[in-house]
Amino acid sequence: MKKITLSLLLILGLTGSIIAQKKALDWPKIYADQLFKITEVMVTDVASPPVAARIYAYTTLASYLAIQPSGTRFTKPDFLSATPIQADKFQASGSGVTNFEFPAIYAMLLVGEKVIPSGYLLKKAQEDWISWGLKNKIFQKKDLALYLTFAQDVADFVLEYAKKDGYIQLTALPRYSPKEGEGYWYPTPPAYMAPVEPEWRTMKTFFLRNLTDFDPKPMAPFDLDKGSSFQIQLEEVYTVTQNLTEEQKLIANFWDCNPFKVEFSGHMAIGVKKISPGGHWIGITGIAAQKANLNFAETAYIHALVGLTLHDAFVSCWKAKYDTDRIRPETAINQKVDQSWRPLLQTPPFPEYTSGHSVISTASAVVLTAYFGDNFSFLDTSELYFGLPERPFDSFLQASQEAAISRLYGGIHYRDAIENGVEQGDKIARYILQQTQF
Repeated sequence: MKKITLSLLLILGLTGSIIAQKKALDWPKIYADQLFKITEVMVTDVASPPVAARIYAYTTLASYLAIQPSGTRFTKPDFLSATPIQADKFQASGSGVTNFEFPAIYAMLLVGEKVIPSGYLLKKAQEDWISWGLKNKIFQKKDLALYLTFAQDVADFVLEYAKKDGYIQLTALPRYSPKEGEGYWYPTPPAYMAPVEPEWRTMKTFFLRNLTDFDPKPMAPFDLDKGSSFQIQLEEVYTVTQNLTEEQKLIANFWDCNPFKVEFSGHMAIGVKKISPGGHWIGITGIAAQKANLNFAETAYIHALVGLTLHDAFVSCWKAKYDTDRIRPETAINQKVDQSWRPLLQTPPFPEYTSGHSVISTASAVVLTAYFGDNFSFLDTSELYFGLPERPFDSFLQASQEAAISRLYGGIHYRDAIENGVEQGDKIARYILQQTQF
């Protein structure tokens, strides 16, 4: 009897140890760390803001799909029903899988490998993830093939969907040529780069049905007569940037997120690696998930929802940019006001209206607020990796408002592009939340 009791205690102790080990795993941090490996490769590739958003959309979607068969009940409605993704037709060999977190991360890395030009760099991350799973006894070694097959099935489904979003066809579309006449965008110093993704508006969206429904308010027409709306805004950029406080300079640099920044040393051009605007908000999503101590399924849920929202917001914003083809402050001020003036931030290589930061930051903040609640304070450490300090915020909307006005401090946007961009992003997010019955 004593032997039986002792054996039973040992079994219960071992079971309790395994349960405790699983509970001890910080899944939000693990998820964020693995997703950041994808971010690192994007930074290496200098992925443009809209391309980066597309990558986040598909990689996070893979994780969300992979966790579905686990039977997890989410606290919010499944948003896939509001998209063209027919998840009900997704058939994956998940039979026998008991821990869906591992293949969900692996599927994310597999998709990243295929949708990023230098995705082969994620091979090491995949190998490390397998080693981590075995070391932490997430599954038995004999079941590894089962888990990897399930992850590959998920990745294949996502990649097949991605093939039809219009990205492959972009290179075959007519090339952009700067328009003649005053008021139109023209390449800016120091690199005078060609415009980024002029046909991104042709990309298939996840939630937005008719892009014209989300066009921003009309911008102020190009008019240099004193007292015109455009002239007043141009003068504001010129004046504000010459009287910046140290705090305003910090804000501008914190939200720069310009993957195209180039510095010159003599005749040598050096690219400065930075996170994309979408990458910054994906980082904030991970920070919030960790603070809220979400489980893996909820972590995958909110990352995917933000990822898909970012993609749609960029498509809408890029449509506005190339519909309006508006001149940047740097070009207008150099031509009409002060030839020697330079903005605090380097002007990104695409038209001005609307402000991408204003659109996508607001859209992300509204979605995150709907999920985590109002006044969710957090410490934004997204830029530590890139040499910038952490920054506290009392809410997501406070952060998005600061991101928006940072573009004025940086000297790269007019006020109407910022304010109307905020409205555009808010409209996009609220439509998505309405369609998903959030």
